[in-house]
Amino acid sequence: MDRRTFLSYLGTGAAALAAASAGLGVLEGKASAMSPTADHLFGFKTNKVSGYFEPIQASKEDQLLLPKGYRYDVVAAFDDVINAAGEKFGQGSDYNAYFPIDGSNTRGLLVNNHEYTNIFALGPVKDGKKSKEQTDKDLYYQGMSVIEVFQDDKGTWKMDTTSKHARRINGFTKFEFTGPAKGSAILKNASTAQGTFANCSGGVTLWNTVLSCEENFSELATEAGLPLTHYGWVVEIDPFDGSFLKKHTALGRFNHENTAMGLTADGRVVVYMGDDKKDACVYKFVTKGKYVPASGRQNSELLADGTLYVANLKSGKWVAVTYEALSKVIGDAKFKAPAGVKGTREELQRMFQSQADVVTNVHEAALILGGTPTDRPEDVEISPFDNTVFISHTNNDNHGNIHGHITRIFEKGNDLGATEFDFEIFIAGGRQSGFSSPDNLAFDSNGNLWVVTDISTSSMHKGVHTSFMNNGLFVVPTHGAAKAQAMQFASAPTDAELTGPFFTPDERTLFLSVQHPGENTTDLAKPTSLWPHRQGDTKARCGVVAISGFKLG
Repeated sequence: MDRRTFLSYLGTGAAALAAASAGLGVLEGKASAMSPTADHLFGFKTNKVSGYFEPIQASKEDQLLLPKGYRYDVVAAFDDVINAAGEKFGQGSDYNAYFPIDGSNTRGLLVNNHEYTNIFALGPVKDGKKSKEQTDKDLYYQGMSVIEVFQDDKGTWKMDTTSKHARRINGFTKFEFTGPAKGSAILKNASTAQGTFANCSGGVTLWNTVLSCEENFSELATEAGLPLTHYGWVVEIDPFDGSFLKKHTALGRFNHENTAMGLTADGRVVVYMGDDKKDACVYKFVTKGKYVPASGRQNSELLADGTLYVANLKSGKWVAVTYEALSKVIGDAKFKAPAGVKGTREELQRMFQSQADVVTNVHEAALILGGTPTDRPEDVEISPFDNTVFISHTNNDNHGNIHGHITRIFEKGNDLGATEFDFEIFIAGGRQSGFSSPDNLAFDSNGNLWVVTDISTSSMHKGVHTSFMNNGLFVVPTHGAAKAQAMQFASAPTDAELTGPFFTPDERTLFLSVQHPGENTTDLAKPTSLWPHRQGDTKARCGVVAISGFKLG
């Protein structure tokens, strides 16, 4: 079977899985960066299974360590100027997505999320209360950056600050609401919102835009005097069009980690999402209308109308999170609020009076309807080989899941639109696997799962986390002899986590963020990290790197 025939099987379920399992891991030709069933598809012949890297050992070094034969370039770091207007690259560098310019694998737009700030941006916070200047810096340095990147004739990746597309999107940028909560009382009748911040991970749409997720938004919204209900949404931007800025309320408001987009068997759009809190749920949104490839970005309108579901792992069913269903449950005179939901029956009836109220208070609505509380569901990705859905449950010390695990969902009939599913624990964190606290996920076209870890800086190098040392990036095959065996590809600098892995379409470059190096710093004169170790620099700078050295063909 040649590569073109193989790629035509992607997204067709059992046929694709059978092909992958038949030893077609080593393939020739160019890979596709986008597939009909996943955000990205990359990485063939880039791992030990194909013989191309020797796993590294855990490390405590204040360096980004890679296997022999690989190198990295720092493309952009905190406070770097990104354009002619003098705008600065944000802090808390997280999710990445690469968009080729004119089909190029060596020049394109890179979208990067900025999740939060720390002492290196704000300076010391006196008495635990930020000044207005510090709050304004918070709003500025969070959000997103769109930068233009290129690989020069020596193979070094750089940022092009003359780009007409390079820009910041942050806590001062105006967004338009869509969906059932737009203009509703719970949004203070607003149809627009000031800014986006606390941007964690994200996803690429089938129409080539970016969905970015607002996660831990409450503190900054409160400090800035902004309406809490205007944050905690999935936002959409177009890297090539600065005027396209949406917040999609139909997808629900909670502590969003990322999105993974696919298609149902009948052509509707599906968006999987995790709520990154302890004892929070896994969701998917299914559009009412069908995806029309020829309509391009107009398909974004599909995200304003559909059904939001929450996973009930005990019954193996997706439960519709609707006002009709919720009012029926709360309307029962015998109703008692489940764990994780505060309020009397009467108080909850007042809280939920429309679908706008439901999507704005999804966490409570989902638990009332039977959603299963899980262990910090962070990244969710759809396998491009067989439509199974992988979910990182990072950890939950409330009930002993210290090292986390990755769950794999099998939708009934291999249809992403199904309302029933089965699942397995694909791999568990711990000494036996060599990693702890899985976070962002990405697939390569060998069917391997790339997994970054998120051991908190308060736990790192202590107790049961001692053996894992610094956070890392691991490759985990999803089929074949090495299935569910983790191999370490990278080790992060001191205090940092690695986030947002994303390959170029030809799979020769991996973009990866180094988030919060030196996070434990309390005295700017004594930083715990100086990564990326720029000459004369006295502070740590988060940023995004381009990793090269992948041997293809």
